Amino acid sequence: MHIPPHDNANRPIVDTDHPLVPYVYFNIIRLTVGQHFDYRVAGYETCIVPATGTVTVDSAGQTFAHIGNRGADVWDGDPEGVYIPTDTAARITALTDCEVFIAGAQFAETLTPFAVRAADIDLVQYGSDDTKTHRKIKHILGAAHHDRVGRLLVSELYTVGAGGWSGFPSHKHDTDRLPDETRHDECYNFRFKPDYGSGLQMLQRIDNEPGDAYHIMNRSTVLIDKGYHPCCVLPGYEMYYFTILGGQSQRSLKQYFQPTHAAQLHTIPGIMDMVAKFK
Repeated sequence: MHIPPHDNANRPIVDTDHPLVPYVYFNIIRLTVGQHFDYRVAGYETCIVPATGTVTVDSAGQTFAHIGNRGADVWDGDPEGVYIPTDTAARITALTDCEVFIAGAQFAETLTPFAVRAADIDLVQYGSDDTKTHRKIKHILGAAHHDRVGRLLVSELYTVGAGGWSGFPSHKHDTDRLPDETRHDECYNFRFKPDYGSGLQMLQRIDNEPGDAYHIMNRSTVLIDKGYHPCCVLPGYEMYYFTILGGQSQRSLKQYFQPTHAAQLHTIPGIMDMVAKFK
């Protein structure tokens, strides 16, 4: 499902118990310096990540000051974030004008809040220019925080260079059938550089049968409930997407690669390192 760019007025773009992707939650808030935003999500743990700007976050009696250091856009530095436990109130206060992602996953237990600083980001870079698959992943809530988070995985993905494919070899994660695959709902929010760039999100539900394709633009949101889902960016542009994964029964993601293209796992440098980091 493609949700076109729009002004969501600080209201959830993907609310709780969404009929297509019930395991994830997503909001974007925009604040001017000095403004604050209060929220509490029952049944969902969340992560606050400034796309741009700097905020202070107060939650569960703790203050996490000066979160976020990016200026013009998401290419301007590394991400930072704050984990907010399930059904726990949080206040975001803008220290500068800012745009802030709030990512969530369904989880029943209430854990402990913590900050993720730029130095804590788990970086993976894989693919190659030759295979048109060169990309960089910045894990905000990845394997490094596996013991402190319930079901939520949060990452930022960047194409390296101008043009190319991401999420290839094609994979899916729509069925709990360990050890081969897990059910993880997924949500993307895209950005392009320059911002008038665009791309394509494919969604092929059955191997070797026609699927759907969505024309994605700057600030497009895409929901992935099932099927194989590579995406690409037009030549001459860079692409970024904020990624939220929420698991049905576990946090670790087990991807099932599309049989038709699985042999290319052995042709793309570093692909297995990428797979190992989604835990």
